[in-house]
Amino acid sequence: MNQTDDRNPEAGSSDALRRDVSFLGAMLGEVLTEQGGRELFDIVEGSRVAARSRRGGDAAAERTLDELLKGLVPEQAAEVARAFSAYFALVNMAERVHRIRRRRDALKSGVPQPGSLEDVTIRLAAAGITADEVRATLTEMLLEPVFTSHPTEAIRRTILAKEQRVARILIDFLERTDRTPQETASLEARLRDEITLIWQTADHSGVKRTVADEVEHVLFYLIDVIYRVVPALEEAMASALRAAWGDEAAFEVPWPFLRFGSWVGGDMDGNPNVGPETIQRTLERQRELIIDRYVAELRELFGHLSQSRSRVGIDAGVEDRCAEYRRRMPEVAEEIPDRYGDMPYRILLWFCWARLEAVRAGAGHAYSSGRELCDDLQLIIDSLRTNRGEHAGLVRTLHLARRAAAFGFHLATLDVRQDASVHRRVVGELLDDPDFADTEAAARTAALKAALERDPASSTPDEPEVERVLGVFARIGEARRSFGAEAIGPYIISMAQGPDDALAVLYLARCAGLGDGDGRVALDVAPLFETVDDLDTAGDTLRRLLADPLYRAHVASRGDRQVVMLGYSDSSKESGLAASRWALFRAETDLSDAARSAGVELTLFHGRGGTPSRGGSKPRAGILAQPPGVMRGRLRVTEQGEIIHAKYGLRGLALRTLELTAGAVLEATVLDPIRPEARPEWRDAMDTVAATARSAFRSLVYEDEEFDTYFRLATPIDVIERLEIGSRPASRRTGGGIESLRAIPWVFSWTQNRHLLPGWYGIGRGLEAALETHGQELMCEMAHNWPFFTNLLADVEMALAKADMGIAERYARLAGEAGGRLFPCISAEFQRTSELICHLFGTREVLQREPVLARSIRLRNPYVDPISLLQVDLLMRWRARGCDDPALEEALQVTVRGIARGMQNTG
Repeated sequence: MNQTDDRNPEAGSSDALRRDVSFLGAMLGEVLTEQGGRELFDIVEGSRVAARSRRGGDAAAERTLDELLKGLVPEQAAEVARAFSAYFALVNMAERVHRIRRRRDALKSGVPQPGSLEDVTIRLAAAGITADEVRATLTEMLLEPVFTSHPTEAIRRTILAKEQRVARILIDFLERTDRTPQETASLEARLRDEITLIWQTADHSGVKRTVADEVEHVLFYLIDVIYRVVPALEEAMASALRAAWGDEAAFEVPWPFLRFGSWVGGDMDGNPNVGPETIQRTLERQRELIIDRYVAELRELFGHLSQSRSRVGIDAGVEDRCAEYRRRMPEVAEEIPDRYGDMPYRILLWFCWARLEAVRAGAGHAYSSGRELCDDLQLIIDSLRTNRGEHAGLVRTLHLARRAAAFGFHLATLDVRQDASVHRRVVGELLDDPDFADTEAAARTAALKAALERDPASSTPDEPEVERVLGVFARIGEARRSFGAEAIGPYIISMAQGPDDALAVLYLARCAGLGDGDGRVALDVAPLFETVDDLDTAGDTLRRLLADPLYRAHVASRGDRQVVMLGYSDSSKESGLAASRWALFRAETDLSDAARSAGVELTLFHGRGGTPSRGGSKPRAGILAQPPGVMRGRLRVTEQGEIIHAKYGLRGLALRTLELTAGAVLEATVLDPIRPEARPEWRDAMDTVAATARSAFRSLVYEDEEFDTYFRLATPIDVIERLEIGSRPASRRTGGGIESLRAIPWVFSWTQNRHLLPGWYGIGRGLEAALETHGQELMCEMAHNWPFFTNLLADVEMALAKADMGIAERYARLAGEAGGRLFPCISAEFQRTSELICHLFGTREVLQREPVLARSIRLRNPYVDPISLLQVDLLMRWRARGCDDPALEEALQVTVRGIARGMQNTG
């Protein structure tokens, strides 16, 4: 494995990636031969060579590929699929390490990496922005990635841990250019061991994942990766400010501008396994882990800060705090050995440690919040700064203080989510009105306002659903008292439609005893608008809600802040990508205007997934594509599934992700006053694109009577529904067809069969109509000058590049007559969309403007093909046996995971 050529970073870096992939592929081949035998290796290698030749247009290679893969016994088919899946795992990791390599190359070259904080601040300074303006923005800025569970997450945690070790070994190769032959051999042996262990570990435990499993999966990233890099983000910001403004930026960066949230353990929408108990257990587990980290770091700090007052000055604040703690905690003071009597920092850290342990044990002298720990650490930081401690422990102390400020004692804020229809049913029970859920929204609003103006009922109906919902609100109150106010995030209302849905949450909270003596409810209520129709009326809904004196008083009690969540997934599944994105864009502006006119600070919470059809975009491009005036320094966004792994799987990647996000939010906010609004003619053209694309999408998906048959037969949805990899059902309700299917398995299915249909279908028709109506000059102008439209086309372009109509046709044949009729229409729309996007961008092929991404997709596609062809063959045989062959089903599940790894998208 060779290093990057520093003399030519771009060329050398690309060469290094190719060498890494080649090296890892050769090592995997050796492992396959050793572990699976020569026959397995020959099938895999033959398929690999044939797949590449097929991609080059060799028709004979396609026949060879079919002959190698067709009719394999299930166990052998599974091993072949696992082999290609293992290859993707290594390639994915090599690419992630390569991204770290590119960042290192940029740092060594002295040229800021595009999108980095230094790149952003230098450009802001060049645009005439002052350091004071940036400081004012940073004071109010808050980034909050929110990790969510993922029903189709395809990677087992124990394998994630092994892949982490593979990455660290690869990074060792990067960092050491002076290795001895023995050291190189040792690293290669370690790498070989990890690859072999991955091969010998089952992809899945065979046991259905529980909520607790999903909690541990998310905590893996928060504790093992993100905890480590959080201080580096603050340091990167400080360095970027100095690079842009020099001495003018010699202020301390306002911190924290970064916090984390989670849905795992609190998302009840459609998941009967989540409730009061999971909320409690999740918060307990998060506290346990973060306290463990703080205690370990305090002990390390204790070992370093050995300063004696006889050798160096100590601020009076440290001495006074030690004296105060001796009075308050004499039993702890007695435990401190006399030999530390001349070491005030160690004495104060001892008390800090005792107070942390008291948090864990619930003892009397426990810290009441992470802020108190930060206050103690700040005393040490100030003393070190004024007493020649710059190089004597200051950085270590700052790191712990930065982490404590970001994570508190809760690690990640736990959001709670439930469907509005559940609330309506329970409110109906509490009001003894069996028709409540089916009455008009205005009538529900009036009934709830009347109920909120009187004392809540003293007794509740003996119904399981009522007991469960009120139990959640009661547990929220207990959690706020036990774990702190920041431990519980907003209460999110799925499928919210009107003001009554927000009022219902307040009423239920009061019935559960969550209100104070004045009836105020200490809980942020966040409506989630998910369908295009609901997004279109979201601004009006918020206006009516904030105009209601009762709800406005609630918002005032929450600091005049309101959270509104926007749903990318269901709006896209219902109306297609173009209509969804345009409805979201308009809703953001309408919601911001409604909040601003009411004197309320609005935080928009973006419910994005990993794929374009679920809101997935490049972090920076997606942020800058939002309308001017809506960012205001705050970004709350979901992170899901394999996207968490791709963005936060390694420390270097996590830091780069956070830098890109922070830089984009800073840039968008600071430049808001001068960012141009979308021109009226652009908006008119986008109206045409969205309306036509929506009509085309719905005509196929919801109005064609054979489409449901096509979907059920041309995708492996029947396999996905049986996968034991999530705690939540694939559908919101049984027997509802495509309408009731959740967006994640919907998108996952289309990724598996290489159509990627939700990411592009209908766009071609929409663009065609807009070109005819508004003209080529205007449309090309939009493609190059309107960030929203440019980003939309770029996201569609990525979906088109990952799709493969040749392989898709194989799946279409599984649908018989429906496939024979529908696939030509789908293929024609694919071709139309590809040609029109290239036309608007002025390119010859998709992703011509994104050579790195194009190369990555080209690298993978030939190796996904064999797994896809295996899956088609296995599906045909499994369904012919009534979907009742465990061996074939197991092999199919392996192909599902393999394709997911190769495509790097599960939903």
